[in-house]
Amino acid sequence: MTEGTTSAALNGSDAAADADTLVTRLEQEGEIAADYLEGLLDIADLDGDIDMDVEGDRALVSIVSEGNDRTLQRLVGQDGEVLEALQELTRLAVHRETGERSRLMLDIAGFRARKRAELAELGAKAAEQAKQTGEPVKLRPMTPFERKVVHDAVAAAGLRSESEGEEPQRCVVVLAS
Repeated sequence: MTEGTTSAALNGSDAAADADTLVTRLEQEGEIAADYLEGLLDIADLDGDIDMDVEGDRALVSIVSEGNDRTLQRLVGQDGEVLEALQELTRLAVHRETGERSRLMLDIAGFRARKRAELAELGAKAAEQAKQTGEPVKLRPMTPFERKVVHDAVAAAGLRSESEGEEPQRCVVVLAS
């Protein structure tokens, strides 16, 4: 084996080790978050199961119910406001345990999954409108999560988009070219 081949092989194993370390760290974040959320569910006397997953570079934690999700809807709140607050509290709990900032994503009763599908459709429609008119399309103010989903949908449609404005009025603008 030549020196270049040995170096490439070592770099490949380093990358695999880094990926394993990342997954392990994200799984640990998910476990910490699950413990925290189980405590909250107990305090609120709500039934729900915790599902954990790792997607890309973030831990995903979901609170689901086998029966009626209406009781969990209180944890979502109007347009996901309570969900956003719970996500931040959960991230703080993870930070307290690990000492590192978490990008953990929390979903309750499938709210984010449904919202993601709606936003992807909105992004695709805005991209189509921008293609047809040749004009930029400015969307309503959105949360960072919502903007990310729309940016991804616009990119999938082959166009560019950018965020403009200041929080909480920051919005996505789909560019025609």
